Amino acid sequence: MDIKDTDNGSQAGWPILFSVWVLVTVATLGSLFFSEVMQIPVCKLCWYQRVAMYPLVVILAIGLLPYDPRVVRYASAFAALGWLIALFHVLLVAGIIPESARPCVQGIPCNETHLSLLGILNIPMLSLLTFTVIGVLFFYTHRLESK
Repeated sequence: MDIKDTDNGSQAGWPILFSVWVLVTVATLGSLFFSEVMQIPVCKLCWYQRVAMYPLVVILAIGLLPYDPRVVRYASAFAALGWLIALFHVLLVAGIIPESARPCVQGIPCNETHLSLLGILNIPMLSLLTFTVIGVLFFYTHRLESK
């Protein structure tokens, strides 16, 4: 199968999906750096976000070589799930989620932050921003390929 053998013969989305693959790879390596090198504890919600992020590295790599724009369909489910969990986590850290709905009562609390960049960028916020960028780029790729 030639790299040009896609549904509509276009490769317009390849550079965007490659950028997303780089982003998810950096996010994956970053999360491993935080937990394994910096020894930052990983809460349940962080694990769930990792479960949504890590497979994207492999799924996107498979969809890039040879290029298959349909990979966005499969990868979008992981990105949407990760975005929802990250949003919940950000709201939890902000104190908007009530005490009774918190999933991490024992062990490592999900509402604590162990790292803060510029005073507002904590790990849950970085995750939410990453999943948001991934979702926007997937949407743009889908629109580009469906023309």
